[in-house]
Amino acid sequence: MNRVSRWLLAAMLAALPLAAPAADPAKTLRITFQVAETGFDPVLIHDYYSGTVVEAIYDTLLTYDYLARPSKLAPRAAAALPEVTDGGRTWTFHIKKGIVFQPDPVFQGRRRELVAADFAYSIKRFLDPKNHSPYAFFFEGKVLGLDALGDAAKKSGRFDYDKAIPGFEMPDSHTLRIRLKDPDFAFGQILAFAETGAVAREVIEKYGDDSNFHPVGTGPYMLDKYVRSSKILLKANPDFRKEIWDFKAGSDPRDKDIVAAMKGKTIPAIGNIEISIVEETQARMLAFEKGETDIEYQLWDVSPRFLTDDNKLRPEFASRGVRLDRIVDAEITYLYMNTQDKIGDQPNPVGGFSKERIALRRAIGMAYNVDDQIRIIRKNQSVRAEYPIPPGVTGYDASWKSNIRYDPAGANTLLDRVGYKRGADGYRNQPSGEPLTIRYSTTPDERGRLFAELMTKSMSAIGIRVDVHIDKFPELLKAEKQCRLMARTASWIGDYPDGDNFMQLLYGPNSMQSNAACYKSADFDRLYEKSRQLPDGAERNKIYREMTKVMERDTPWVINDSRYRNTLLQPQVIGYRKHPVLHADWIYVDMEKSSK
Repeated sequence: MNRVSRWLLAAMLAALPLAAPAADPAKTLRITFQVAETGFDPVLIHDYYSGTVVEAIYDTLLTYDYLARPSKLAPRAAAALPEVTDGGRTWTFHIKKGIVFQPDPVFQGRRRELVAADFAYSIKRFLDPKNHSPYAFFFEGKVLGLDALGDAAKKSGRFDYDKAIPGFEMPDSHTLRIRLKDPDFAFGQILAFAETGAVAREVIEKYGDDSNFHPVGTGPYMLDKYVRSSKILLKANPDFRKEIWDFKAGSDPRDKDIVAAMKGKTIPAIGNIEISIVEETQARMLAFEKGETDIEYQLWDVSPRFLTDDNKLRPEFASRGVRLDRIVDAEITYLYMNTQDKIGDQPNPVGGFSKERIALRRAIGMAYNVDDQIRIIRKNQSVRAEYPIPPGVTGYDASWKSNIRYDPAGANTLLDRVGYKRGADGYRNQPSGEPLTIRYSTTPDERGRLFAELMTKSMSAIGIRVDVHIDKFPELLKAEKQCRLMARTASWIGDYPDGDNFMQLLYGPNSMQSNAACYKSADFDRLYEKSRQLPDGAERNKIYREMTKVMERDTPWVINDSRYRNTLLQPQVIGYRKHPVLHADWIYVDMEKSSK
């Protein structure tokens, strides 16, 4: 760099406005995760818990209005909502000036500004084959020229980040124009998803494989201290831009109180976030009761302890000033079955699309007792799910009733008819005569044990042996992304509130990403690709119903339930209202006094 260039760079950096930190360092909000994080690099992670931290550390182009219901897009790093032209193919974003990355040695004391090129680089990383990004499907087949870069990298072993592509235009340093192959009416929601947050190229290149545990973003919080699978401490970013809490009250009566308490405050208001990994529900509940945590929501297993029979907060909690926030999550849980013929080099007894294998998966669905799951495991803190898209998400069909109903007698008849005969021990063999055993994977905690017991009991009713495989959640997730699990109960909390985000879970090319069943159906894929060309509306909804028929015909899933999120709040927490899509809600709340 010559002397003039250095002078211009120094002048530009000096011109950046200084941040005005307002978060109170004396305030520490304490929360828990029931499952360990898997990392903090946006393109590498694929779990709710890591994504919650990522949402606080990195800036996306867009976000959601904190109080608006239904969910409403709002600018985050972008100065305004995008200009969408060319029938939905061209999206132009103007990025706020003066946003800087969190302090890190890689910047050598400089204040590094966020620019359009950072978002282009961050999106390219999803298609870099070395990252094996579980969210690559967000951008595959969409951005002009991006797939070709990924394909070239698969051949050469190196992704060319410097190569210009027609899908990214940057008329100036703070303008990013994204050109798509086809209209994508949910693209704005994708760019509000936490994992699309911007990283700095020099950070990724400096820390390499350690980037997953060395996050550097431009968001309101930064990683302070970290003990893997135990404790995550975040502190307010000292260089975060000044943002003012200015949301409008909606129809919910609580909104007026929230606005009165929070309007005009600087975001974030709380100086520190302390996240503890506590897998057992009883321990989390006890910590809250003792005042050791401030917000707790992962308590389905012990809900009778704090809820009355009509799902109101028990008087002994209300008298202490504890508050309850209650919504049905924009999620579905489902029992998936791996539809590949083999898992690794071993035959897969639930895989394939022969008449017998489809009948077996259907019989498993008919024997699995979802009502017991809701009653015993969820303690009635969930609602039965019938459709692959949950309530509150565009594309949901409230009239749909699944044709896979609980019917163990019918399941036994079906298995008898297609040749799964019982042996002398009462358990069934495959039509070939080999023993039939389903390997069901779960976690080593109380909830995992209950799921294993329910699966074993349900399958015993139709003469199917179950081999329970137990491992930590991060390890199960890793194996799932390699299509190495046979069956597991999984959940999907909406990345964005559109039916596309749920229907893509069964799209064939998303195997080894979000398609845990590794389900590949030409009929389903054809319909899904057609649905992606359409905006929300009657025409797309009709296609979604056809896709659901195909899914039920092949039965890669048994759709289970959607959980109530009962959030308990200590008296000192103010301004909280659970958002259906945002997860790091604590960015927008405050505390009336410091935690002790």
